[in-house]
Parts: sequence; structure tokens; C-alpha cells
Amino acid sequence: MKVGIGQDSHKFDLNNTQKKFILGGVVFDGVTPLAGNSDADVVLHALTNAISGVTGVNILGEIADKMCLENGITDSSAYVLEALKYLDNIKIVHVSITIECSYPKISPKIAEMQKVIGELLGLPENSVGITATTGEGLTAFGQGKGIQAFCCVTAL
Repeated sequence: MKVGIGQDSHKFDLNNTQKKFILGGVVFDGVTPLAGNSDADVVLHALTNAISGVTGVNILGEIADKMCLENGITDSSAYVLEALKYLDNIKIVHVSITIECSYPKISPKIAEMQKVIGELLGLPENSVGITATTGEGLTAFGQGKGIQAFCCVTAL
């Protein structure tokens, strides 16, 4: 058994009115987007980092920068799929994700995110756990300045 832990965070891009806010592969309409070269999906970035923790191959950084900046691939699901290529004979069996923010409200979209992430990983939705917290407003994320996500991947 292997366990990988991933984290990512982005601040809100208050000046961008063209970009969409995407979290866990799901578009949240009417929400201020996150700043970043890609779609800035902190959930899928944390997932990519967690998979990298299992494989030992870092995707976010040089590989994702090439995909994004040179090839124009800004959909973070592509980074997850790239990370999955390095699993060899290892199979992900469970994913747990925690999101910290005060905005937007996450709970109405959890089931949709579980479905999207489950499909990406080839897992049933009940093998994708997602929780959300405001952190009682103690961090910049709980104070509404951005979003942070943590992800734990269990693989056999």
C-alpha cells in the first residue's frame, strides 16, 4: 500500500472577468475565478500532487508548465491524467479531499465533484471523499482571499 498527500492553493483573481471558476472539475457559475496560468483548479492540482506522492514523479512544475505554457493545455484534468500514466501496476483505491475557503459554498457541488473525480480515476463516487471547511476564518482562505485544498490518495 502507498499513500500520497497533495496540497495546492490559489488566490482569487479579482480582475479577471473572462475566466471560469472551476473546482474539482466542476464549473461554479457566478464565482470569482482563481489566479493561475491554468484553470487554477486547486482540487485537481492537490490530487495531481497526491498522485505524484505515490509515483515519485512531479507533474506540477516542469511537466505541467510545458503542457500549459507551451502547449496551451489549461484544463487541470489533463495534469491528473498525466500523473496517472506513472502509476505502473499501482491502482488508486480511495481519495480524500479537504477544501478550505469561506467562498463559494462548496457543499452543493460535492456530489458533482465526486462524480467527475471518480470518472477521472476510474473509481466509484463513494471512493472519493470530499469535505469543506472555513477553518473558522483563521487563515487567508477562511478569510475569503483564496482557496486551499488537501488531498490524500490511497493506492495498492
